[in-house]
Amino acid sequence: MKRAQEPTRSSPHAGPPHRRANVWARIGAAAVLVTGALVGATTTVGTAQAAGSLPCDLYAAGGTPCVAAHSTTRMLYSSYNGPLYQVQRASDNAIRDIGVLSTGGYADAAAQDSFCAGTRCEISVIYDQSGRGNHLTRAPLGTFNGPGPGGSDALADATAAPITVAGHKAYGVFVSPGTGYRNNHTNGIAIGDQPEGMYAIFDGTHYNSGCCFDYGNAETTNHDDGNGTMEAIYFGSIRAWGTGAGSGPWIMADMENGLFSGVNPGYNANDPTISHRFTTAIVKGESNHWAIRGGDARSGGLSTFYDGVRPNAAGYHPMKKQGAVLLGIGGDNSNSSAGTFYEGVMTAGYPSNATEDAVQSNITSVGYAASATGANKGELHAVGAGKCLDVPGWSTAGGTQLQTWDCNDGANQIFTHTSSNELTVYSGSSQLCLDAAGYGNSAGTRVQTYACNGQANQQWKVNSDGTITGAASGLCLDVKDASTASGALVQLWTCNTGSNQKWTLG
Repeated sequence: MKRAQEPTRSSPHAGPPHRRANVWARIGAAAVLVTGALVGATTTVGTAQAAGSLPCDLYAAGGTPCVAAHSTTRMLYSSYNGPLYQVQRASDNAIRDIGVLSTGGYADAAAQDSFCAGTRCEISVIYDQSGRGNHLTRAPLGTFNGPGPGGSDALADATAAPITVAGHKAYGVFVSPGTGYRNNHTNGIAIGDQPEGMYAIFDGTHYNSGCCFDYGNAETTNHDDGNGTMEAIYFGSIRAWGTGAGSGPWIMADMENGLFSGVNPGYNANDPTISHRFTTAIVKGESNHWAIRGGDARSGGLSTFYDGVRPNAAGYHPMKKQGAVLLGIGGDNSNSSAGTFYEGVMTAGYPSNATEDAVQSNITSVGYAASATGANKGELHAVGAGKCLDVPGWSTAGGTQLQTWDCNDGANQIFTHTSSNELTVYSGSSQLCLDAAGYGNSAGTRVQTYACNGQANQQWKVNSDGTITGAASGLCLDVKDASTASGALVQLWTCNTGSNQKWTLG
């Protein structure tokens, strides 16, 4: 999908058009993969939970094998013996493949932590476990440009989404606006009107109304090639093309020039707001038939939110899918979205509900969970803005109101959640605490730095739903007016589940 444009233009999204970059993408992706194979590639491979029990084993048993399988948290085949993803560190641009632990088939987060200690790391490759080479790397520019080299997109901060899976530490792919992954040269992905299925596990509390946080099938050109040239899972709260019930977020299908919750562009009352901390999202399609399903990735089964014919609009039957794979962006490189991805697959053929139900049973058995204690030190990422909590001008003076700013690993953006529930910045004689100004406990109270004094207005609860609340006030740490601009002020406000009140520490 593409993002919303000025009202005078025919389809929504803002930003200047740019030339194609397919050649750059092909060369760049090949280079990073070859380099990754030669430098720092240390992978420890273990066994999975049980032979034949993992998602792609189950899809194969159901006659709809995986043709792409991506995860930064665990193996998706019981027989897979390669790395899950690759990280690149800022200090020297060195790279390392991250594999799995010797028990359980879960990510070796300790290898990443060791390699990235003292510097920033980004996720440079998300490997395809299917054996078809459908790896995801930095998305090149398309109709819309990104903040990366040559107009490409940014890569995800490798430590921004810490969780546990089966009790093991792992990291998700934290997509802030401008971040995106893509592969335009794939093998086995559905094209034309061929049937396919896909699922993904997302953080149901990390989303925005930008276009478009997608995972799935897209154009190979990086441009909007017309109705029916995409089939991807969308997750978020954008309203430009269609909605489900409530205020969102919703699981919808991005089929290009439309985010669909049902048969018609517009509203589907049966597609609910769904915001489980770990959300299973499913879209699948075949000739003039498609479906949306979803559920809690930690417990319970799947619900079907739509199952019927293709959208009642020109161009969606037959479909004209092109077979690229993307994550975090729309088909034309629309990149104003936010979300977090943990695992997902794409299949050849239209999976049965029974197969998907078996996959969901495996997912819920794994034990996805927010980190028991969470990270206690690092950048405080403002989820809705895709920026970091920041002390303006590196000030060490008490009384400085906090703001959001582009993340840069500066000391003025590194906070520690102490055992006393303080959020401190700097160290030694310069250490300051996050403070509700004037002991305020009303909405709109400034959040500032101040000398640590042990008072309740300097104590903060970091909650599992992503909010941070003041111990004295019970109010939420809030980016004023839900701004996504650098320099937006931070305050206390009544908790309201908005993405401008969601934070991740680490």
